[in-house]
Amino acid sequence: MTIIQAIFLGVVQGLAEFLPISSSGHLVLVPWLFKFPDPGLAFDAALHLGTALAVLAFFWEDFARLIPAFIKSIASRSARTVDEKFAWYLVAGSIPGGFLGVLLEKKAETIFRTPLLVAAVLAVMGVVLYTADRLSKKTKDISEVGLKDAIVVGVMQALAIIPGVSRSGITMTTSLFRNFDRADAARFSFLLSAPITFGAALYEGRKIINMRPDAPFFIGIITSALVGYVSIKYLIQYLQTRSFSAFAIYRLVLAAVVVGVIISRLE
Repeated sequence: MTIIQAIFLGVVQGLAEFLPISSSGHLVLVPWLFKFPDPGLAFDAALHLGTALAVLAFFWEDFARLIPAFIKSIASRSARTVDEKFAWYLVAGSIPGGFLGVLLEKKAETIFRTPLLVAAVLAVMGVVLYTADRLSKKTKDISEVGLKDAIVVGVMQALAIIPGVSRSGITMTTSLFRNFDRADAARFSFLLSAPITFGAALYEGRKIINMRPDAPFFIGIITSALVGYVSIKYLIQYLQTRSFSAFAIYRLVLAAVVVGVIISRLE
C-alpha cells in the first residue's frame, strides 16, 4: 500500500466512522471501486484505532469523569452517582457487540465483505435511518439514558459487524427510535463506540503485529484520528439544526452506484 492510499483510506475512515454511512462498508467498497488492493481487516482495525483515539480526544472531559467513576463503583460495589451509572451503561451496551464480533469474525473476513451485500445493507439501513428520523419524538437527551436504552442500543450495535450497517448509523437510528434528539443520539453513539472500538483494535492486534507496520500504516492511523475528530465536532453541530435525510439519500445513491458498477463489470 502506498502512502497516498493510506491517507485516502484514513480520510474515508475518519469521515465514515462517525457519519452514519458505514466506515467498514466504505473500506470494502473504496479499494474495490478504485481497483487497488484490499488492505484487509488488520489495516481496518488500525484505522478504527485512529478513530477511537479521536473519540477519546473529543470527549476527554467525559471520560475523565466516567473512568474514575467506574473504578469507584467497582471498589464500592455500587453505582450511585449519575456518572457511575452511565459508565456501567456504556459497559453493558458494549458487551453484545463484542460477543457477536468474536462469534462472526470469520464471516466478517469473507462473505460479509462482498460489494453486493454491502450495497444491499447500505440501502436497507438508509431507509431505516430515514424512517427513525421521521418517527422519533426527539424528546430525550443524554442525561436520560437508562439501562434499557444502553442494552437495546448495544444489542443493535452488534449488527455493525456487517459492513454497510454502520456502527454510528445503527446506534443513532436505535437512539432515535428510543426518542432521543438527533444531537444527543450522536453523542451517545460516539461515547458507546469507544469501548468496543478499542476492544476490536486490541483483539485484532495479533494481525497488526503479523503485518509488520510500516509508514503507510501509521499515517493511516494519524489521518483517521484527525479527520475523525473534525467529523465528530461538525456532525454534532449539524444535527442540532438539521436531519439525517442527507445521509439516508447518500446511502441509497452509493448502493445504486455499486450495483451499476457490478453490472457494468459483468459485460
